[in-house]
Amino acid sequence: MNLITSLLLGFITAMIGITPPGLINMTAAKVNLKEGKRSAYWFVLGAVLVIFFQASLAILFSQFIKEHPNVIVILREIGFAIFSALSIYFLFIAKKPKKKKGKIKKKSTTTRFFLGMLLSALNFFPIPYYVFVSVTLASYNLFYFDLTHILVFVAGVVLGSFLVFYLYITFFQKIQDKTDYFMRNMNTIIGSITGLISVITLINIIKYYLN
Repeated sequence: MNLITSLLLGFITAMIGITPPGLINMTAAKVNLKEGKRSAYWFVLGAVLVIFFQASLAILFSQFIKEHPNVIVILREIGFAIFSALSIYFLFIAKKPKKKKGKIKKKSTTTRFFLGMLLSALNFFPIPYYVFVSVTLASYNLFYFDLTHILVFVAGVVLGSFLVFYLYITFFQKIQDKTDYFMRNMNTIIGSITGLISVITLINIIKYYLN
């Protein structure tokens, strides 16, 4: 039962983290529109392969954090500074993203596979995201840092990620108007999320020093 829980938690957390329109899922959808599903699926396979290693690395790092509680306080303070800076940047400095026009040139499936790996590798969000998720789940005894649970959780992450990419590839044309809205307001959305995380982090820091 615990293994099934780990699989489902990995699946759900991956869907939550990847569902908002981003560079990888939007590129997968556009590759599908311009080059077909074959190229899009190869792109997704490359992206998912990197996500597998990112999630595994994040969980191993979170295990180290769990065994060294003093590191959590330092990371919270660093995280507060980073998320506060990101909130200021996205809300007040970053320019509104413009909708780009133009066609994606036809490429080989191998090229698309490595493009998926490259874009996924440039996306550092999964590592801190899965560190936070795994530490939080472990604190509620919903996740355990042993090899079996880690592999099952990561398998859930891979399946959840692939499903989200598949849905973007399949239904992109139907949700294009909504995704365009998200893309136009992406800076505000990201800034609001990082701002909320900053506030929560600051509250936890204050609580720690008061106790």
